[in-house]
Amino acid sequence: MSTYFEEFGGTYHEENGYLIPDLTAPETPQIGAWGRRYLHHLKTAKRVLYTQLLFSGKLSAHLEETERCAEEMRDRLMTQMAAQEGVTEQLKAENQMEWVRCMNSIRSRAEEIVWDELTT
Repeated sequence: MSTYFEEFGGTYHEENGYLIPDLTAPETPQIGAWGRRYLHHLKTAKRVLYTQLLFSGKLSAHLEETERCAEEMRDRLMTQMAAQEGVTEQLKAENQMEWVRCMNSIRSRAEEIVWDELTT
């Protein structure tokens, strides 16, 4: 007599006289803040897309790609904005607090632009 688990291709191994199912956890996506934030957006604002990605097994890959693209876009925007606004290493050496203020402002604006691109 076989179990449903065996009928669907499941196997067991023996440990201390007990049959233990051979199970593995699904691969955890390697996502950071952008991926988690985008996942929340998918769950709340784009439920159909979220469900399609989840059931097709493509959600993790989609979140990892979104994370990678968002990081690259933010870094590129920050570099461009810093160059346009004259925020240089020389400013960092001469007036570190001003440099930090400028870079925080640039990062904030760049992240807002990236988020707008992700959610439209």
